Amino acid sequence: MAEEQLSAAGARVSAYLRRWAPPAALTGFVLLLLAVFALSYGVGTAAGPVAPGIRPDRTGTPGSSVPHEGDMGAEGAAGTGSGGGAR
Repeated sequence: MAEEQLSAAGARVSAYLRRWAPPAALTGFVLLLLAVFALSYGVGTAAGPVAPGIRPDRTGTPGSSVPHEGDMGAEGAAGTGSGGGAR
């Protein structure tokens, strides 16, 4: 009698889990996606940095438009300070 109740309860739990489990295709896709990301991360780590010589400028942001000391910026070689536009 106890075994019958246990098997009935197990069948209900199994049916409940089957009902709310994601489809097998979705589970397989997520696992494949994780494997591809892990593989690409490993290859990227083994390859190293893409451009190791590039460093941020003194402002701390690479490619910043804010000039730092020694940069001619918009003034050009003449150093007139007008910025090239009429004021």
